[in-house]
Amino acid sequence: MAITIDLAFAFHMERPTDVLLQFEAAMIPEQRLLETDTWVTKGEHFARIPAQDSIGDRVWIRAEGRYDVNYNATVAVGRMPADVAGLERLHPHELPGEAVQYLFDSRYCPADRFQQFVEAEFGSLEGGARIAAIEEWIAGSFSYVPGSSTPNTTALDSFIERRGICRDYAHVMVMLARASGIPARFVSCFAPDVTPQDFHAVAEVFLTDPTTPGGGAWFLVDATRMARADEIVKIGVGRDAADVSFMTSFGPATFIEKTVSVERDSNRPAADRHPGE
Repeated sequence: MAITIDLAFAFHMERPTDVLLQFEAAMIPEQRLLETDTWVTKGEHFARIPAQDSIGDRVWIRAEGRYDVNYNATVAVGRMPADVAGLERLHPHELPGEAVQYLFDSRYCPADRFQQFVEAEFGSLEGGARIAAIEEWIAGSFSYVPGSSTPNTTALDSFIERRGICRDYAHVMVMLARASGIPARFVSCFAPDVTPQDFHAVAEVFLTDPTTPGGGAWFLVDATRMARADEIVKIGVGRDAADVSFMTSFGPATFIEKTVSVERDSNRPAADRHPGE
């Protein structure tokens, strides 16, 4: 099944300002871009650069005054759902180089402080079984409360308050997975059942790949339970939300408005099936 995306947002800058944007669906094996159209206000500068792990693009703009972005896309998702609970862990010394950075603490995810907690709470479980238990614990322990967190809220804050939005759920999932010695990264994405509709955030964990003996792959986990892995359209990945913010301004900028619509399009084909990215 294909997913259609309609996005529009606008912001204002009093003087020429550099802004880094990341809002388009990534072109990767597990999702095929059938149609895309990006329109932006003409400014002083516009350039694309590869995003983290070469998943998607970031866009540099330099402009002044009101700046509008409109993006429309139809994306065929070919990701195979996986029973994460049945997958095994790769020990740290078995990990490929690109996964190692996702074991470490990051700005919003102080994983080292939670090693004792995960051992006390989930110590009888290993690998994917532990990931499934962590996801179930978050889903059952947290309340989804729009407006309950800010851009400065960390996974530690969310853990204490037991509430948040998708960004916070993903941060806690990433933090507890890393505390368990399992690489985990933050995924910015679109998904059709997100309520209210907006950019969405989920976690992704690195576990054994059942299609490749001795190998590993990334598997999506959404503790909000609003998005299915085979319907998630990835925008980008990173250590936490700081790496994949849809807008990072290097100077004063006032956000004006944003609308997001994500729907299923059953009349369009799905992409070829892939186990993960």
